[in-house]
Amino acid sequence: MTSRLQQWVRVDLRAAFVPWALARVLVVGSLALSRFTVDHLRDAVPPVQLRQGLFAWDAAFYRDIAERGYNALPEAALRFFPLVPQLARGFGTVLGGRDAVALIVVANGSALIFGALLYRLALRETGDERLATRAAWFSAIFPPAVALVLGYAEATFMMLSVVVFLAIRSRRFAWAIPAALLAGLTRPIAVLLAIPIAIEMARTWRGSTTSQRCARIGAVGAPLVGAGLYLSWTEREYGDFWLPIRLQNSNRLRGGFVDPFTRVVDGVGDLVHGDRFGSGLHIVWVAVFAVLLVVVFRGLPVSYGAYAGAVVLVSMSARNLDSFERYAMSAFPLVLGLAFVTEQREVERSVLVVSAAGLAGYSILAFLGEWVP
Repeated sequence: MTSRLQQWVRVDLRAAFVPWALARVLVVGSLALSRFTVDHLRDAVPPVQLRQGLFAWDAAFYRDIAERGYNALPEAALRFFPLVPQLARGFGTVLGGRDAVALIVVANGSALIFGALLYRLALRETGDERLATRAAWFSAIFPPAVALVLGYAEATFMMLSVVVFLAIRSRRFAWAIPAALLAGLTRPIAVLLAIPIAIEMARTWRGSTTSQRCARIGAVGAPLVGAGLYLSWTEREYGDFWLPIRLQNSNRLRGGFVDPFTRVVDGVGDLVHGDRFGSGLHIVWVAVFAVLLVVVFRGLPVSYGAYAGAVVLVSMSARNLDSFERYAMSAFPLVLGLAFVTEQREVERSVLVVSAAGLAGYSILAFLGEWVP
């Protein structure tokens, strides 16, 4: 175990560190540039996101939950699942009560571990070290990855998701149970992890012992149990089991569920005739993720494609497509798909440069209040 940990630090963590560090330089540099620009514009009023910095947008809710708890906040805070703010609160005690600082440490530490684990998973599935290295790079500097630098829960959720896949793909379903349960306490979309776990369970059911089958069934139910634990708490405290989901689906947020294909058609109309930099731009990303999804189905076992497809479909089914890119990127197999299609060195370098520029650009838009990460 010690030698494996040393190898993981020496190889996997090392592969993830440089892109991870670069992403933080780009995002923090974009924050500094945005503040400098606004400060030097006459009569410019700094947007609230610029003042919040790394706690912009949803990160402010996670920080407030960590510092004050749900009961001290407006009801809207309940749509944020509890694992990450609770981790920040616990780690904040080590930092002398600095829960906000702890939140940034948890988010960015999770992002680094996510990149390292994704490198290991890609290497395990393909045996291609260059592809695994590209996956680690894109996990950090893909434009929507600005959310992995802010105080969001995405990095922790994606880290736990990769742990689940590493476990089920190596037939260690018992190891997947705690990771899947914690993922269910992190983001509601974690319930979709039951799909790839069930697929891998079906593939390995024959020839399994009774205890192994119990572990497989437990792993399938674990993300549902994790989400259910939080929803049960809201039922006890507020008398409404589905309250966090209803809040997320309110008109001013997700806007409820709609037919994803009809939503795409409407978005194409926005791209051509109307809101090019709002819904229209989201539709461009829908096309990008659709292509990557095809690549995932062709290059990886079906459990990867089924999971990524389910996440993308749920993300597309929102009436309001704000944050679509972040939601879809949380399906980490799409990052592996990007690593597959950038095999040629010229393409790899070009896409890495474009991704880094996109990360900086989207960071600026987020801090100026023009894009919701």
